[in-house]
Amino acid sequence: MSQTYNHLMSPGHIGPMELRNRIVLAAMGSNFADENGHCTERLIAYYEARARGGAGLLVLETSAACYPSGATMPNMIGFSKEEFLPGLTELADRVHQHGAKIVAQLCHGGKMAQEDTAAGREIPMPSLMKPGFSDMFNVLTQEEIGHFIKAAGPDGKGPQYYEMTQQHIDETVAGFASAAALAEKAGFDGVELHAGHGYLIAAFLSPYTNNRTDGYGGSRENRARFLLEIIAAVREATSEDFTIMIRLDAKEYRVENGIELEDCLVTVKLAEKAGVHAIDVSAYGNTAHAIAFTEAPLVHEPGGFIDFARAVKKAVSVPVIGVGRVEPEVGEQCIANGDFDFLAMGRKLLADPDLPNKLEAGTPEAIRPCIYCYICVSKIFINQPMCCAVNHSMGREYEGDIIARSSDSKKVLVVGGGPGGMEAARMLAEKGHQVSLWEKDRDLGGTARIAGLAYEPNERLVNYLSTAVRDLPIDLHTGRAATRESILAEQADHVVLATGALRIAPEIPGKEQKHVFDGEELRGVLFGTNPQAAAKLNPLYRLMLTAARLTQMLRSIKLLRFMSKIWMPIADEVVVIGGGLVGLELSEYLVERGRKVTILEPGPSLGPELAIVRRARVLHMLREHGVNIQRGTRIDRIEADRVVYTQDQEEKSLPCKQVIIAIGAEADDSLEQQLADGGSQVHRIGDCRDKSFIDGAILDARKLVQQIG
Repeated sequence: MSQTYNHLMSPGHIGPMELRNRIVLAAMGSNFADENGHCTERLIAYYEARARGGAGLLVLETSAACYPSGATMPNMIGFSKEEFLPGLTELADRVHQHGAKIVAQLCHGGKMAQEDTAAGREIPMPSLMKPGFSDMFNVLTQEEIGHFIKAAGPDGKGPQYYEMTQQHIDETVAGFASAAALAEKAGFDGVELHAGHGYLIAAFLSPYTNNRTDGYGGSRENRARFLLEIIAAVREATSEDFTIMIRLDAKEYRVENGIELEDCLVTVKLAEKAGVHAIDVSAYGNTAHAIAFTEAPLVHEPGGFIDFARAVKKAVSVPVIGVGRVEPEVGEQCIANGDFDFLAMGRKLLADPDLPNKLEAGTPEAIRPCIYCYICVSKIFINQPMCCAVNHSMGREYEGDIIARSSDSKKVLVVGGGPGGMEAARMLAEKGHQVSLWEKDRDLGGTARIAGLAYEPNERLVNYLSTAVRDLPIDLHTGRAATRESILAEQADHVVLATGALRIAPEIPGKEQKHVFDGEELRGVLFGTNPQAAAKLNPLYRLMLTAARLTQMLRSIKLLRFMSKIWMPIADEVVVIGGGLVGLELSEYLVERGRKVTILEPGPSLGPELAIVRRARVLHMLREHGVNIQRGTRIDRIEADRVVYTQDQEEKSLPCKQVIIAIGAEADDSLEQQLADGGSQVHRIGDCRDKSFIDGAILDARKLVQQIG
C-alpha cells in the first residue's frame, strides 16, 4: 500500500458498509440513462469503470425517487417502479464485481425539476414562490439558449409551483421509502438522500424557500422535519444492513436568508439521532447568478468546503464525507487531521477513473489531471450527455478498450506535440504501433503552453502528456520542423498532422506597428521562440528577453507564470481584439498581472468555445476587475495610441499602449495537400482540422486511434 496516502487508502466503515478505501465517487448527473429513466449500457459501463479503477464507494448520480415527478434532467435514472429493477440490479452487480460498494442518491428536484416544467406539471414546494430572474442568459450563446426553450414549459409561462399539503408531504415521504426499498432489492448497499443543492428537501431546510407556519416551518427543527420523516420511512422500509447517508448544504451562496452553517449543524445532529450513517457535506450556489455554480456545488476554490466538513465533524460522531476540489494529498492530510473521514471526488474521477489504483500503486504522477474547465457539468446545463475534456473515453467505456494491443503494428509519424498530438502518440504507442513524434519547438505542449500560463490547470495536462510520451517507446524529436521531404523520407504507414491552427491576424490597418502583437507573436515573445516578434520590443526588453531565454527560464511554464507577475514585456494599458476563449483567458492572465484591459469582440457572443460554467466565471471575474468588454465591434484601424472601431454604426476609439489581436485562427490543410500523393495515409486532428481546442483535440485523438485500429 502507498505510504504517501496510507490514510486515504485505508479501509473504512460507513454504517454496515465496509469500504476498501476512503475514496468516494461523488454523484454527478450524466444524462446517460434512457429517456424513460432506465439504466443503459453506457451508464452501467461508466460506473463499472470507476469501480474497476479502485474507488471504495460510488454514489450514483442524482436519481428521481418519485420519477417522473422531480426529475431534473431529460435522461435521469428512475427508482419509482419495478420496471427499473433489471437495469439497477445489473448496475449494482457489475460494480460489486470489482470490489466497490454503491449507494443510490435519491432526490426530488423541487424547484430545480425542469422536466416537470417541460411536461407542464406543477412543482411541489414547501411554500409558494415566484420564478426569479436569472443572469445566466447573459453568458449563453444563441445556440445554447435554444436548448433552454423547453424550460418555459409547453405554455411558455415557466415553472408553476404549489404549496404542499400534509397529504402531498406524506406521499413524497412514501415515495422516498419505496425508492429506497427498490434500491435494496436491486442490490445497492445503501442510499444517499439528497437534501441539498436547492432540491425539494433543501427547500424545506432553507428559510429562504420555507415560509410555512405549521410543524414543517419556522424553527430549524421544524424545517428539518420533512427530512427526518424521510429518514424514518427509509429506515422502516429497508433492513438493518442497509446504509443511509444524507447530502446537505453547509451554506447557500447568493441566497438572501438562505442556509448558513449553524442551520446545517442543527440539521446534522438531528439526522444523526434519526439514524443516518454518514453526512456528505456540500453547499449550494443560487443558479440565478451565473458565477454561483463555481462557488457551490462545483467550487472553484481548492478545498473550498473543508472548513464546513471540519465543523460538521466536530458536531457528529458518524463519518463525514468531505468534497470540493480537494487534491489527494490534501485529502490525505485532512483525514489524518480528523477534518473528515472520507474524500468524495467528482471531476477527478471523470478525468481518470484509475486514480485510486494509481495512488495504491504509489504512482500519483501517472494520474491524468482534471483541468477544471467545467465542460462536464456545462453539458448538463444544455441537456446534453456529460463528457470530459481530457478523457474522451469517459462516457464511451461501453465501446470497449480502444488501446488493446494491435496484432497489426503500423509505422506512424505524428507531427505536432500539442495535446492532440501527444494523446494520439501515447495511445498509438500503447496499442503497439511504431510511433515517432516531431515537434518544431524545443518543448512539447503547443498552444496549450500559453493556455497553461493563463490557467495553471492546463499546465498539469501538458506535464502529464509530455511525461507519458517520454515514458513510452516513442521516437521523440523536439526542435524538428516537418517538411514534405522529411515526412516522405520516413515512409510511414500513417502520418498524423496535429500542427495546430493557421493563425493569421485579419488585415486591420496599423497591425504592423511595434506595439501590436497577434497571438503567435505574443506566444513567441513570452516563450522567447520568435525572433521576429521580439524585434518589436525596445532594446532593454529585448536584452532582458534574451537573458531569460539563454538561462532556459522561458522553458518552464511554472517559472514563467511566477516571473510574469514581476515583469513581462506587455504595457500596462491593453486592448485585446477578440473575446473568444483565447482573448478571455489572455485578458484574465493580464488582469492578474495588473494590466488595464479592454476587450473588443466583433461578434455577438463571448467565449463560445469555453464551457458555460467556466465562461460565466471568467466573465464575472473580468468584470469584477474592471475589464471593459464590448461586443458587436468592427475594428477600423489601430493607431499609435488608440484603437478606432465602429459599434452600433457609431465610430468610437479607445486609448491604449498595447494591442493584442486574439482572432484569426483557422484550420490548416496545407501540409496535407503537399502529402496527397506521398503513399502514406494522412490524418488531421485538433485545431489544424477544425478549431476545437483541448477537448476537441483529445477527442480527435481517440477517433484516430479507433480508425487506425
